[in-house]
Amino acid sequence: MTQIRTLLAALALAAVAADFQDVDPGVFPSNDPRANDLPKMMAADARARTQEASLRESKAFAAVGTKAQCEAYRDARIAALRASLGTFPEAPKDGRVQVTRELAGDGFRIHNVLYESRPGVWVSANLYLPAKPPEKMPGILISTAHHTAKTNGELQDMGMTWARAGAAVLVPDAFGYGERRQHDFRTDKDYEKPFRAGRQDYYFRYNSNLQLSAIGDGLMGWMVWDLMRGVDVLLTQPGIDRDRIILLGAVAGGGDPAGVTAALDPRIACVAPFNFGGWQPESSVVENPDRDFVWFGDAYWESTRGLRFGARDGFAHYAIVGSVAPRKVIYGHEFAWSGDRDPAWPRMQKIFGFYEAKAGIVPVHGKGSVKGPGGPDNTHCTHIGPVHRAGIYPLLKEWFGMPVPVEYSMRRTGDELMCWTDAARAELKPRPVREVIAELAVQRRSAALAKLPADAAERREALRKLWTGALGNVEPQANPKVIAGATEDVPGGTLARFALETDAGITVPLLLVTPKDAKGPVHAAVVVSQAGKRAFLKERSEVVAVLLKAGVAVCLVDVRGTGETRPGDGAGRGSSRTSVSQANLILGQPVLGAQLRDLRTVTRWLASRDGIDGRRLAVWGDSFAKVNPPDAKIAVPLDADGPAVSEPGGANLALLLGLFEDGVVAVHARGGLDPAETFSGSAYLYVPHDAIVPSPVQVATLAPLLGKPVNYDAPVDAQNRPTSDKAMSPADAAAWVAGKLRAK
Repeated sequence: MTQIRTLLAALALAAVAADFQDVDPGVFPSNDPRANDLPKMMAADARARTQEASLRESKAFAAVGTKAQCEAYRDARIAALRASLGTFPEAPKDGRVQVTRELAGDGFRIHNVLYESRPGVWVSANLYLPAKPPEKMPGILISTAHHTAKTNGELQDMGMTWARAGAAVLVPDAFGYGERRQHDFRTDKDYEKPFRAGRQDYYFRYNSNLQLSAIGDGLMGWMVWDLMRGVDVLLTQPGIDRDRIILLGAVAGGGDPAGVTAALDPRIACVAPFNFGGWQPESSVVENPDRDFVWFGDAYWESTRGLRFGARDGFAHYAIVGSVAPRKVIYGHEFAWSGDRDPAWPRMQKIFGFYEAKAGIVPVHGKGSVKGPGGPDNTHCTHIGPVHRAGIYPLLKEWFGMPVPVEYSMRRTGDELMCWTDAARAELKPRPVREVIAELAVQRRSAALAKLPADAAERREALRKLWTGALGNVEPQANPKVIAGATEDVPGGTLARFALETDAGITVPLLLVTPKDAKGPVHAAVVVSQAGKRAFLKERSEVVAVLLKAGVAVCLVDVRGTGETRPGDGAGRGSSRTSVSQANLILGQPVLGAQLRDLRTVTRWLASRDGIDGRRLAVWGDSFAKVNPPDAKIAVPLDADGPAVSEPGGANLALLLGLFEDGVVAVHARGGLDPAETFSGSAYLYVPHDAIVPSPVQVATLAPLLGKPVNYDAPVDAQNRPTSDKAMSPADAAAWVAGKLRAK
């Protein structure tokens, strides 16, 4: 008889659960313009806030009227820029440099060198030297474009040409390029399906930045540090002229770190930050440049083009380049350029004018535009082309007495320019950079957690302060505008539709399902996931049924960027979601911080409603992402179909809500990242951009620290593989939540 009753109860529960799968989760009717605006909401919000920041900085710069005011303006922004890049180590007093091969040429020599940028991190570089060095010679450092490694022909031509003319030229591999490659795909034979082998170094910058963000740093910071240590290498050369150190930043992605490096390193006498500072190859004339020009860079996966906190702290790209004044700037552009249409040009002239040094910033540019094939009238180049070098030569002659060289090209094979040898590996014992990052992750995480007080209440306050610093403003909206939608009866309860305006232009839709025949205020569970309330009703309908039967109300929330408010499908490198996430970092707050503010606003609103016991709430964070099996092939090019991407956002928000809201007494978090994850055990990551907070402590570490019941279920690693073979069934998890809510 007991078995029959159990079976009947299970069948009844299944029937109720099936009914929830058919519920329309939309808050607004499908033909309502508000429903159509929800997926566009985050992009519109980022655009509006970027315009506000642009107008604010335009006004602030317009108010600068003296050299002293200019320097105060500059110093505040360059200090903020440096802080945004993460933690720099101590500069080495005697950096290790190893020459592994020497090549003789016609009037020049090439040294294949390795130099240690950070402990355990080696940079491979080619050093071009005059065959007969002059008594004093300038040093040229080239920050390469994102297209190729140091062996590219244009880079060789520049090295040989200037070395023959009496200069030392250092061409290092950028982080993740060439001999510093972080992936396995060097040629098109390295993977069985079609992919762009020549772009993988570039694409994997995305993963490198995520790994570095997870320790509180970023790719730009590490690239800048590598270039600074390259200056060290030049300064160790016999006869080098310390007053003539020149940094050339190549056209696509090389100008960005060059500009930032020159802003932070006063040893650089001249910088040529191609395509950085103002007008870009993709730029167009806008009606109101003070508001609409891309002063802080584009927001997409390429993190060095849109710097974290740039809009929040006001370090627009022109301000970075302008901070070099009164040192020399070659304002380089790959294609046609005009000062009449570049809004940054008069601003940089104004800065240099305070130093009576307008002649110290000079534009050099090519022809045509990025659209269309290369040719004499459309000067595409890989790094810095002959037409661009022709404009640089007379400036270096005027400023530094360097003779205009005769172009020379006798290119070496890539193998000849390789720096690592078997002997060098045996002596220097290089480590994969991901191991170095993983070590830093453990050190920084341990140091941060070791500072937490032992007392539970004090620890909670310390954790709140720590996470407020990482997430920005997470305070809930006190009086959100509430929009009520349609209600309907559902099995075991009543379903009501609402939307809350948590910020200007941000609407958070939600469903509130309350049990029927409740006597007095009921407990409630707040549910959040990246896939949203529609997926929860479909995949976890039995959870809703179990909770209602236990007398627990269920509030399903689509915080911004989730469910019906998500900005697009997909979570990979080129997705709209990644672009929105990067835009929010430029604006000063990770998406997760704004989502937490939404969730806290909803939770406070829910707790204040009649019929809800706001003193005892639960939160359920979930993931519906496919999990990769332990034996999944994770080494896949970044432009090929790869393994599934995890969705730890729901678990992250559940833990954070449990931290910040005292009324939340139980946390169920499913599908989050493993608390021990460092993101650096592999070059291959399958984690959304918005799931990693630029901080040495990631959200998953909160699981054992909240001081309240937490069921951290089915965690995954950074490759989205399970790290536990134990997972609670949804129905059992719902019963666990109900039990914790009933407990006193």
